[in-house]
Amino acid sequence: MTQVFPERRWGSETSPLRRPLTAFACSGPGSWAIRTLAPLDRRILHSSGGRYTMLGPIGAPTMLLTTTGRRSGQPRTSPLLYHREDPDLHVVGSNFGQEHHPAWTWNLLAHPECSVNTAGIEVAATATPVVGAERDRVYAEFERLVRVYSVYRGRTDRPIQVFRLTAT
Repeated sequence: MTQVFPERRWGSETSPLRRPLTAFACSGPGSWAIRTLAPLDRRILHSSGGRYTMLGPIGAPTMLLTTTGRRSGQPRTSPLLYHREDPDLHVVGSNFGQEHHPAWTWNLLAHPECSVNTAGIEVAATATPVVGAERDRVYAEFERLVRVYSVYRGRTDRPIQVFRLTAT
């Protein structure tokens, strides 16, 4: 039986903090700060059972994605924003616009079985790369979600990977 990914966001997309925090995230120092604070955010998400994140005040849909390390075989967990298209979720390997793909994308390509924690509920899933026009369409949804994704696209020449996560 297929499970549905639950959704529970805290904060609000209409929060007065959304605009200035998004503008900060679009800057080089903002991207650096978010990248640097990602381990702390991972701990907040873990300790709250996936319910709270540093991005909560802006109402961003956040998950914990656990992949299997392609080299180590060990579980690796990353906090990520997601876009929902029921019944699936999408994630992008923007890596803040850096020139290399994030490790979790390589892990999914090697081992597509993963788990997703949203709203404190863990769901087994399978990842499928999204390519071509469909990839562009889904990426545009991320740009609508938080405009920083447009900045990330402009920082790199590499194609930013997009994955569909389907509950298993």
